[in-house]
Parts: sequence; structure tokens; C-alpha cells
Amino acid sequence: MIFRQLFDPASSTYTYILGCEASREAVIIDAVFEQHSRDAALLRELDLHVKYAIDTHVHADHVTGAWLMKQAFQSPIVLSGEYAVEEVDIQAKHGMKLEFGDYALSVRATPGHTNGCLTFVTQDQTMAFTGDCLMIRGAGRTDFQAGSVHTMWQSIREQIFTLPASCLVYPGHDYMGRTASTVGEETRFNPRIGGDAREEDFAGYMNNLNLPHPRLLDIAVPANMHCGKPSNGEISPPVAWGPVTKTFAGIPEVEPDWVAHHLNDVYVLDVRSTAEFSGDLGHIDGSTLIPLDELRARNGEIDTDKPIVTVCQSGKRSAMASQILSAAGFSQVANIPGGLLQWTRLGLPGLIVELPVMPS
Repeated sequence: MIFRQLFDPASSTYTYILGCEASREAVIIDAVFEQHSRDAALLRELDLHVKYAIDTHVHADHVTGAWLMKQAFQSPIVLSGEYAVEEVDIQAKHGMKLEFGDYALSVRATPGHTNGCLTFVTQDQTMAFTGDCLMIRGAGRTDFQAGSVHTMWQSIREQIFTLPASCLVYPGHDYMGRTASTVGEETRFNPRIGGDAREEDFAGYMNNLNLPHPRLLDIAVPANMHCGKPSNGEISPPVAWGPVTKTFAGIPEVEPDWVAHHLNDVYVLDVRSTAEFSGDLGHIDGSTLIPLDELRARNGEIDTDKPIVTVCQSGKRSAMASQILSAAGFSQVANIPGGLLQWTRLGLPGLIVELPVMPS
């Protein structure tokens, strides 16, 4: 199975991607709205198609990216039917199975943090995605959103602690940098509900947490009652000047064939050495040469009337150039992936190759 654990530092939220190597079908669990471009880039790079966009519950600390995933991948949104959210395509219930390629997740109802919390368990019971129910050495708060400490006690004890001790626990959040635990560890060491804890011990601990309400509560919950769909129902417009995408590494890119047909509309910045510029690969007609090592000192020479497209031999140095320029305040910048090597492979027009001067 393809597995990725992603992190949103603003809300300490974990997003999970699980994919089938054979079918390339995938699920994404607890996507974050502001991290959509990152997650979508990774899915594209891994050649995965999202079959289900899953939320473990209606979140109170961040806006879900489920609706954006549906727009990008036509993936049905999965959420508990307890919330009666109109935008939900599949109202998940206890015992339901969600298949993706050769794999499946089983749904376990684990209310307590909210009345609609779900835990998703892999078919072989080696991984459990517990949302805000059971956390690493902790448990989700129960003091709002129809939470109930006694309901959570039953959920954890009956639906999670009954899984194999070796089953990995992947929570919805962690605020101390911990990434995973196991059912066995939590059964023994969880200070709230592990060891010899009884229900009254758990209730006493949870009822005295005295936590402030999440900072984004008033924004997140209403938005998540629409699966993160903006109030105007519109997606942020794409980059206006060209078909720019961002990689999982955060590099803005525009494909070489588009650049070849729009050379008059962009400022092509070649960041190779002077020798390479006039070497075997040649250079793009009309491009400007500023070697990468000199770019920070010479970026004032760049024409800012047009979007800047960076290029080098393979697209690696020019990727760094795009980051340097973005950090310097240039807003319209994109790298050509694959550089002039890819340009040549595609047989694109616009290359100027200077022939060597033959001795007379």
C-alpha cells in the first residue's frame, strides 16, 4: 500500500493518503483546505486518483479540504450522517466498507469528541485512523459539539482497544511532534484511559482539562458543515498568466510546450553559465542570461513587465532560481520542468544553437 502522512503546522492536523499500487485508487483522510495545492500535487506526482475524500468528523480547528478534493478529483465526500451535511455524498455508518483497489477501510462509529466521529480501520487491522477520538497518549476533548466523555469512554474501549495490540494508531492531531502509536501502547500507557483507569477516572481527567476553545471555532465549524465549500461556491482562480502548477516540493512550474508557443508573452531567464548558454544545447530565442550564482545580486536587471519563466539544463538550478525570485518579491514566476533537455526531447521550436566557428 502507498501511504503518506502529511502535516498542517497551523492546526497540527495530520492528513493521510492511502493508495493502491495496482489500480492507483486512493483515499485521503482529513484534508486541510489551505494545504490543498500541496496534497493535490503529491497525488498527481504519485499518479493517484482519489476515490474517497474522507473526514473523520466535523472539525473545529481547521477548514476541511474535502470539497476542494471533490472538485479536483470528482471524489465523493465521506462523512458521518449524524451531521446531516448536504454536501456529503456518502453518509458513513458503522460497519460500512470503503474499497479502493485491492484495499478497504472499515468504518467504526467512535462518537464522544463529537456525536459523529468515525474511526477508519484497514482491512487487515494493522492501521487505525482515529481522528480526534483516541490520540497519542491522549483523547479528544468532549466539552462542545455534542461531546460526551462517557460516550468516548465506550468508543475507545469497545471500538479501538479491541483491535490487535500491534495495530498502529494514526490520530487526527498531535501537538508534540509524535506521529503514531499502537493500540497496545495506548492501552497500557495512555494517561487518560490506559492501564487500570476506570470510567470515573477518565471522566475526572477529561472534565478538568480546562482548555480554551479552538481559535478558528467560529470559522471552521460553519465551513465544515458544508465540507469546506466556500460560501460563494467558487474555487480560487488559477494563475492568470499561464497554466502554472505547484509541485509537492512547492516549485511553481509551467510546461515547456506552453512556453514555446508563448515566447512573446513571457520573460525567459536562463540561469546557466555563460559557456552553457552558447554550448551544445543552445538557448531559447530571446532569453536573458543571469547565472544562478549571480541572481540574488542582479535580480534588479529583470524585466518585471512580463511573467518570468526560469530555465536551465535539467530544470534543477532553475527551480532554485524560481524560489530565489519568489522570495525576493517577484509574484509571477514559474520554472520549466526538465529544462532544455526536455525542450530538446520534445522537439520544440525556438532554440538557438550557435555553430562553432571553423578555422579558415
